Amino acid sequence: MHKVLALLAAGTTWWAILGVSPGLQAAEPEGPVRATIDTATLGRTVAEFRLRDTQGAWHALADYSDAKLVVLAFIGTECPLVRLYAPRLRELAEQYASQGVQFFAVSSNRQDSITELAAFARESAWPFPVLKDLSNELADRVGAVRTPEVFVLDASRAIRYRGRIDDQFGFTAQGASYHRPEPTVHELALAIEQVLAGGAVATPQTDAPGCRIGRIAEPQPNAEVTYSNQIARLLNERCVSCHRPGQIAPFALTDYEEVAGWAEMIGEVVSNGRMPPWHADEGIGHFANAARLSAAENELVERWVAAGAPEGDRSDLPPAPALPVGWNMPEPDEVLYMDDQPFEVPANGVIEYQEFVVDPGWKEDRWIQAIEARPGNPAVVHHILVFVLPPQKFVREFPGRPKSDWLTGYAPGLRQETLPEGWARLVPAGAKLAFQMHYTPNGAAQTDRSYLGVKFADPQKVKQELIVASAANYEFAIPPGEAAHRVEASYTFGRDALLVSLIPHMHLRGKDFLYDAVYPDGRRERLLSVSHYDFGWQTIYQLDEPRRMPAGTKLECVAHFDNSPENLNNPDPQATVTFGEQTFDEMMIGFFEMAPLDAVVDGRPARLSRVDEFRQLIAAGAVQLSDRQRASFGKALTSEGAFVQSVMSIAGLLPQVDRVCVTIVEPPKLRLAAVIERPPFDSDWDWNSVTAPAANERLVEIAAGETSVVLDNLIEQPRGIARHMGKHGLQSSLHVPIRLGDKQGTLNLWSLERQAFPPEAVKLAEVMARLMCEPNGK
Repeated sequence: MHKVLALLAAGTTWWAILGVSPGLQAAEPEGPVRATIDTATLGRTVAEFRLRDTQGAWHALADYSDAKLVVLAFIGTECPLVRLYAPRLRELAEQYASQGVQFFAVSSNRQDSITELAAFARESAWPFPVLKDLSNELADRVGAVRTPEVFVLDASRAIRYRGRIDDQFGFTAQGASYHRPEPTVHELALAIEQVLAGGAVATPQTDAPGCRIGRIAEPQPNAEVTYSNQIARLLNERCVSCHRPGQIAPFALTDYEEVAGWAEMIGEVVSNGRMPPWHADEGIGHFANAARLSAAENELVERWVAAGAPEGDRSDLPPAPALPVGWNMPEPDEVLYMDDQPFEVPANGVIEYQEFVVDPGWKEDRWIQAIEARPGNPAVVHHILVFVLPPQKFVREFPGRPKSDWLTGYAPGLRQETLPEGWARLVPAGAKLAFQMHYTPNGAAQTDRSYLGVKFADPQKVKQELIVASAANYEFAIPPGEAAHRVEASYTFGRDALLVSLIPHMHLRGKDFLYDAVYPDGRRERLLSVSHYDFGWQTIYQLDEPRRMPAGTKLECVAHFDNSPENLNNPDPQATVTFGEQTFDEMMIGFFEMAPLDAVVDGRPARLSRVDEFRQLIAAGAVQLSDRQRASFGKALTSEGAFVQSVMSIAGLLPQVDRVCVTIVEPPKLRLAAVIERPPFDSDWDWNSVTAPAANERLVEIAAGETSVVLDNLIEQPRGIARHMGKHGLQSSLHVPIRLGDKQGTLNLWSLERQAFPPEAVKLAEVMARLMCEPNGK
């Protein structure tokens, strides 16, 4: 049986953290560094060179005169794409070694120390020499611009191919990263094969995406903009929180030599807006955590890079910023690991999501003021999601509920801030925490033991609870090849609330995302526009001031998806794509954080029952079936997937529902035809696999009638399935008679709450049941 999970697949990529861009430029901008680079080297014979490897041994090109081909791979120890391609280089070197192909890895980066290079070589297990090009002479000679960039030299040592290794990893025209499941073109391997065969290389030059080589520059004397005086201050304020040891960025920007080595890369990603990472369209919305640099700040960086990255007077250096060491949050009161033992991540393959349940032993309600999930091994942790598992037997909430059990996560852009005094998140007494782990193998077997830090708030000082909610669509189907498929979702505030932040979420086909607020007086306000959505970044857009959302306000979200071959991230342009938790599926969820204003009693936050939430939604006119939901219910019993989609809609409209099932009377048995419930209640039931005697069963009696029946106090029911459900903690239920062809049955909704189904809920369920029984929902 399908087990519904709370679905948020936040993801990241190494290269998204850096914002590196596609390869060779037709004309390099002028400057003291770039002027020495000649990129028109295809066909040129590479003269003799002699470089040391990481062990200090010399290697001359002439020493390998018997090699039929030589491959020069320019690398950098901290370049994300180099790390992704390290296993591929090893595989190719091993594949062609017997055919006389000699590989070299060459670091021309001024910021790569010999020690760092040696450690990286050991980690990559490369079976070929790793050379240090101290003065970037070899890089200049062949015209290398980026890492990883490869050059194939034939027997006469003429350059026959230069460019990328293959097309698996790269960047779109907007600078967003793409990551194909597999390469579609193996340019380096093809070039090697074609040169070995004595023919011409069909594609002798390609753009190489990656990091700019950190060349040694000659800084302009008496430059007005220097690292010590201006750039270090700018980096401290805008970059160092991530670009420092132990944080998410792949390299630090806290030392002049390191920063100078990345100077051209910094200039590039700043000038085209890829760094700092911020995807909200300018001029729409106001955000406290906006990361975009001002025009004046951009100009400072451009002038510094153009001047050759001068250091300046060290006495002008500002003090290092006072940033937390290790944790981004204050020192946690408690640290919880996902498991007692590390999880073993294989070298290759696709790993299904792993879930680890932790019992923190919290016997009382805990109010959380700050929380941070951290990867034990960032090299293989794609994302971490942490959910609250309530103490009842039904431990996982349906996605799409007005309240989400999502607590926190780890991914680029998901930076959890410490809540202000008086604000906190609630974890109820007896709850457990579930770590959902997404791993991405990187070519070498690894282990991981990720963890979570929490800072508690004083319960007596908590005045406002912060919760996560969402506007979500589960019924969409993106046609094959469509480049801009529109999907809509909405959420209506049943009570006055403060809107705090917006968190758009899609997967690899996500193209753009909008949030609009439509107020009860008809006024419409655009809150957020993300024209170029990047799955590599999961950003929380924090409003500069919490925005009041009166009861009845509708939050409308519109997204477009690119399922065409032009979307280089697209796993399969020929697929019809529907909602699902894996990245090759799609999601359309407009998450947001809010603080309900009427959930405060005597100055303290008080939780409403879910039935009261439903009544508020009814009062606000928020419980209405859309056309897409009607169509979804019309198909609900055609397949398990269709039933899952319809139940997600039920959960959004009826937040008090904890279990949905359909039973069919097949004398002398009552058969369970479809079911979704929260684990671990469900054991391992499959569709059509569970039956019960029909004799003396209340559900059979209800199925034979014409009237819906509400049952309260299930544990006190005299017999049958209802009493059985009561023993498992359910309190009340609603049963609607249905007719499927010539068979009788019931649509059954179950809740952990007593008196969960007022007349409005009964009326809504009857409409749903009627739609389920009518072909195509007509």
